[in-house]
Amino acid sequence: MVLNHPAPTQSAPDFDPGSQAPALHITDLSKTFERRGARVHAVRGLSMAAHRGQVTALLGANGAGKTTTLQCAQGLLRPTSGAVRLLNEDPWQASPEVRARVGVMLQDGGLPQAVRPMELLRHVSRLYRDPRPVTELVDLLGIEPFATTSVRRLSGGQRQRVGLAAALIGRPEVLFLDEPSAGLDPQSRQIVFELIAQLRDAGTCIILTTHLMDDAARLADYVYIVHHGSVAAQGTVADLVSAEQHAPVVMSVTLPESRAADLREQPPWHTESFREIEWTVKDRTVTLTGELTAPLIREITQWATLDDWVPEALSVQPRSLEDVFLEVSGSDPR
Repeated sequence: MVLNHPAPTQSAPDFDPGSQAPALHITDLSKTFERRGARVHAVRGLSMAAHRGQVTALLGANGAGKTTTLQCAQGLLRPTSGAVRLLNEDPWQASPEVRARVGVMLQDGGLPQAVRPMELLRHVSRLYRDPRPVTELVDLLGIEPFATTSVRRLSGGQRQRVGLAAALIGRPEVLFLDEPSAGLDPQSRQIVFELIAQLRDAGTCIILTTHLMDDAARLADYVYIVHHGSVAAQGTVADLVSAEQHAPVVMSVTLPESRAADLREQPPWHTESFREIEWTVKDRTVTLTGELTAPLIREITQWATLDDWVPEALSVQPRSLEDVFLEVSGSDPR
């Protein structure tokens, strides 16, 4: 795992040449554009790999370079330099056979506006030798209620479901998903999550982008965080959130009404051992943030349960994937 802005030449995870190669392998990718007479570096020496039977998440703020990276991986853009191998071929010059093994779902886009979902899916199915049954996908993704409504009249979540169905018809070995749960209601999100898990378990290589950190934490086997066109952090979710032994922790305690005065009468966080810990008190709740070690957490817990009183609420939250993302990206949108 790598954290804190590695050099742009950072390598993707090593793999054994004798084992199955990654379905997608990007090495030292760079992409520049000419805009108004100036050269813009969208991607700077980015390397990554995505394997079969895994969900790989690519995270980054708007303008970080993740979309350009995926467009190069899909063969929609030609890299300025570096190498991209998709199913062991250059996607820019990939054969029709390889393209037929790849599915792409774009966020709320790429669908003809005048066509109806059922007509579109039947047309797409005729492009493949062994398509997945259209009716099966329509039932699975709940498309039937709007199957005969033109795409332009669909909601964002409905378009997402149609786009996902179109991406799955060809039984892809590699599946690119752009914001797969955007605009979906909780029930539909759960269906999509279960479908992604089934595809992963069946050996599909899934590469997804999302702005929802909870989705990435739930779905991803491996995460890349892109910042300023290169990989700034990578690893499993567990690796990333535990990257530092003394990572900040948030602890919150709400006392019952009868003990409200204890929040202000010699509480533990007024002692020297809590000198580096930030704390705030609001009503009957104290929130402490910082490098809360086990002894400090134990001291607060013992104080909160003094004389066998049970606090109304007590929680300890380690840093999350969103915390890591913000540490890497900061407030800089680019």
